[in-house]
Amino acid sequence: MSADGFSSGPPPGAAADWTIDQGWENYSQAEHDVWITLYERQAALLPGRACDEFLRGLDALDLHRSGIPDFRRINDELQRLTGWSVVAVPGLVPDDVFFDHLANRRFPAGQFIRRPDQLDYLQEPDIFHDVFGHVPMLTDPVFADYMQAYGRGGQRALGLGRLANLARLYWYTVEFGLMETPQGLRIYGAGIVSSRTESIFALDDPSPNRIGFELERVMRTPYRIDDFQQVYFVIPSIQTLQAVTLRDFGPLYDGLAGASDLGIAEITSADRVITAGTQAYAKTGGRLASTDG
Repeated sequence: MSADGFSSGPPPGAAADWTIDQGWENYSQAEHDVWITLYERQAALLPGRACDEFLRGLDALDLHRSGIPDFRRINDELQRLTGWSVVAVPGLVPDDVFFDHLANRRFPAGQFIRRPDQLDYLQEPDIFHDVFGHVPMLTDPVFADYMQAYGRGGQRALGLGRLANLARLYWYTVEFGLMETPQGLRIYGAGIVSSRTESIFALDDPSPNRIGFELERVMRTPYRIDDFQQVYFVIPSIQTLQAVTLRDFGPLYDGLAGASDLGIAEITSADRVITAGTQAYAKTGGRLASTDG
């Protein structure tokens, strides 16, 4: 939940680190009902689609109960499992603030929830995307370490002027990543698991390319922010992400400075192609607002 272009400090009511009180007591029953609706349809859809790490995290945090989770409650278990916590923020936050939170094992989450007429799409990530989509994976120790390392890497990328490349790593892993398992492809990216429509599209549709993960390849690939993805990158395991963040990105950034972007739907001779997509969805214009945040 980062964004650039901020010219001033935190908004009124927010602390210096942009955190606010979740205000759990102020949610209406209608807002809790939206959470329950979203949760129940995703919980029914994701077994056999989401990776085991996500499903275990969903169970561990007990995110259903009677509605929108109270951060104070889920943080007790999250802290016990991996030392992470969820902090409420008033929306998108500056990049440096976002990276500082991740580097200190804090996940910034919006505290508002979409309206009942926005179940299938919301332009700005809400609490369902942020908490249902992201937080279960933070119960996995390896993924939790990856996220902290990403935050530290983000702080360095800001100083080196390579944030655009690093943002692609986040997009194609944390938000829209797929995993190869003995049972088949599985979802772990928050932008997919929190979206009913993309949970189906990412695994079942013949349109997108599905390509084996390679770090430089990912950092050279633009992404879609307004529709289904044209390419998904597939990791063999969560440990792959941890191994990626242990390397020094300096030489990689130096190489990327002289490299051009690849086409978003391009397949190169070096790619390990899992699915060569038809790109039919994109070629017919797609449709705006196809993901859930």
